[in-house]
Amino acid sequence: MTNKNMVLDVRDVPKASKWLVFSIQHLFAMFGSTILVPFLTDLSQAVALISSGLGTLAYILITKGRIPAYLGSSFAFITPITSAMAISGTGGVMIGSFLAGIVYGILSVLIKAFGTQWLMKILPPIVVGPVIIVIGLGLAPTAIDMAMNVDGEYSGTHFSAAIVTLLITVVGTLMFRGFFGLIPILIGIIGGYLYSMIISAITGVHVLQTSGVSAAWQKIADSQSFSEAMSAIFVMPEFVIPFVHYNPAEIFNLSIVLIMVPVAIVTVAEHIGDQMVLSKVAGRNFLEKPGLHRSIMGDGVATMIASLLGGPPNTTYGENIGVLAITRVFSVFVIGGAAVLAIFFGFIGIITEIIASIPTAVMGGISILLFGIIASSGLRMLIDNQIDLGNKRNLIISSVILVIGIGGAYVEIPIPDDQILNISGMALAAIIGLVLNLVLPGKESGFGNGQMFEAPEEDK
Repeated sequence: MTNKNMVLDVRDVPKASKWLVFSIQHLFAMFGSTILVPFLTDLSQAVALISSGLGTLAYILITKGRIPAYLGSSFAFITPITSAMAISGTGGVMIGSFLAGIVYGILSVLIKAFGTQWLMKILPPIVVGPVIIVIGLGLAPTAIDMAMNVDGEYSGTHFSAAIVTLLITVVGTLMFRGFFGLIPILIGIIGGYLYSMIISAITGVHVLQTSGVSAAWQKIADSQSFSEAMSAIFVMPEFVIPFVHYNPAEIFNLSIVLIMVPVAIVTVAEHIGDQMVLSKVAGRNFLEKPGLHRSIMGDGVATMIASLLGGPPNTTYGENIGVLAITRVFSVFVIGGAAVLAIFFGFIGIITEIIASIPTAVMGGISILLFGIIASSGLRMLIDNQIDLGNKRNLIISSVILVIGIGGAYVEIPIPDDQILNISGMALAAIIGLVLNLVLPGKESGFGNGQMFEAPEEDK
């Protein structure tokens, strides 16, 4: 089954005149969150860009170029990274990330050996759909905070930049035709950037900060030779490499394992949900071809690559689905181009400064739309699979997942070295949803009557 509304199919190669713009748009939609995670966890933004690019290329290779997915920094790891950082610094975080990637690899091997039926049995649409909704709505406060707050304080000027960006993107999505109708997100970011520049000049409120760009450009302009210019343009990111910047054996700590590794269970559930939604959006079943084992292995390898460079763990992105749903450009060549650009940008000092200068409010405006699309995708999964919420079992499972995930419930578990393992939000909601699905009778109702994802034979 293919989607007749596709502009470019998964294996289609775009024309050279459009390839670069499509890839830039895709990267721009991804880098807001990709850069935000290292910003919140005190990791290098340039390294995050490079590791996301390398991880995406590895993912495309492992999945045989059959899944249009860009991998970026995982929000699920923000709190664990902060906790692990306090115990063993950046090196400890990288050890934990690497081990989380190993979990992906083990799960991939199990899926290859035993198939997906056992996994789908514990992760039916009635569990995955609400968890995806929780992911989207759970990120909503982040989008709103980015859109209207500065250092925790409301700013009408910043919020206006977010609203203008959102409106430009929405109008572009609905009204633009032809090529411009395919790049509404990029147009929205550019429009929001220009508006921020104008409003900063008029009001004196610095929505746009370009001091870093000016300093980088001045360094290039002051260069007295070609070699000086090249050294000013190309800047080596702050990589954190094992046995170079730290000795894993000396800083290994069991607490790091207990803090970082369990999060992989949550991100695997998120990954499966993303693959289901992406399959629906693209009109094909990626869980069967190239296979869930390949996509999960790709996620794990991407996370391990990031851990060897000093970047945050990578994961398939809900924003990726949002961009594909809006633009209908599914080509892996476009996504591969975005990955190459991410790697290139990570080494170009002035480019990273330009990226960093994009106002948080502008990215907040874009995030309002993209995070909402994630939540709507979870709702769409329930609808497409014809999940009956009149069924008491389904109503209970979905209700509990939504309230626990969005309400901020958490569980604290004491672990060695007087540390506390905090399981909260999406993680807790997913775990409780899994348990309810396994213990409540009538499991077949959780699969609905959809045609793409059917119940395992023993549950029919």
